Amino acid sequence: MGKLFLVPTPIGNLEDMTFRAVNVLKSVHLILAEDTRTSSFLLKHYDIGVHMESHHKFNEHRSLGRITDKILSGMDIALISDAGTPAISDPGFLLVRECRSLGIEVETLPGATAFVPALVNSGLPCD
Repeated sequence: MGKLFLVPTPIGNLEDMTFRAVNVLKSVHLILAEDTRTSSFLLKHYDIGVHMESHHKFNEHRSLGRITDKILSGMDIALISDAGTPAISDPGFLLVRECRSLGIEVETLPGATAFVPALVNSGLPCD
């Protein structure tokens, strides 16, 4: 059985990508992207040649079974969004829930997310 990786992508600056995220994206069998046109810039920047397919709010209901079948057959798949962490105001929740229900391991990498810098910069207490 394969695994689903949730890989955060930079929010505005391509240099904010982590080494681990690049390594995971280079090692998986397939990358699911919210918008392949946007994500192709990131993949080209880091010389990542893995096949990419669209996974967005207009097709995610139809593609769940096909994607989970691929993972169950042994494929490792990464999900990325246009910017930030997948499944936070982006597609991914349905896929994660389906993987969990099927016993598929889901690994979420740390990385770019908009709410932490916003909270820290707000001046609100964070303790």
